[in-house]
Amino acid sequence: MKKYNCIIIEDEPLALERTSNFVSRIPFLQLSGTFDNALDGLAHLKTHPVDLLFLDIQMDELTGLELLESSNIQSQVIFTTAYQEYALKGYELNITDYLLKPFSFNRFLQAVNKAHENLTSKDQNKDIEYIFIKTENRLEKVMLNDILYIEGMRDYRRVYTFNKTIMTLQNFKELERIIPPHLICRVHKSFMVALNKIESIERNRIKINEKLIPISATYKEQFMQQINTP
Repeated sequence: MKKYNCIIIEDEPLALERTSNFVSRIPFLQLSGTFDNALDGLAHLKTHPVDLLFLDIQMDELTGLELLESSNIQSQVIFTTAYQEYALKGYELNITDYLLKPFSFNRFLQAVNKAHENLTSKDQNKDIEYIFIKTENRLEKVMLNDILYIEGMRDYRRVYTFNKTIMTLQNFKELERIIPPHLICRVHKSFMVALNKIESIERNRIKINEKLIPISATYKEQFMQQINTP
């Protein structure tokens, strides 16, 4: 059975111990670190990406919400918190699940199984050649190798290919979930680019088919890792 790496960021010692114990009972999870503050956890994630993150919300210096809002975290995220009022904001940030303390092992298992399904689906997507994009009243098949870049424009995303442009209401989170990042990578809050279509990179700008696309600080590290991966 494949094991997925996870870390816990939690400033309450008893809650940290409880979550660690629960993780140890899941055969497909490997706990690779625990942190009692978000800053140390974030520093670890920059050099050691993980599959799953258990994240408390209310912490000193940097809250769990602020961590997600300020960083490009690609992991599955499960909030572990005593504050129910942050649930809506959490789901706006596309988290996997929201565990309200004190949560039972059965509830923990439900959340972890949801993360496992998402991770398994992501692994299967690595070899896909096409996706279906919702546009108007239909689903349109788009070959991944035809995509040049995707641009966000208010409520819409424009998918630019060699011979056409497709408008969709699907947001970037949805597109990132179905598109392998080693093929098409997020580089800015408003752009995803096809790595094999890049003509040049200069001064934090990417050139594709005469279009200059900015690279933002939030996504630069992830982008550089993708283009430097053989």
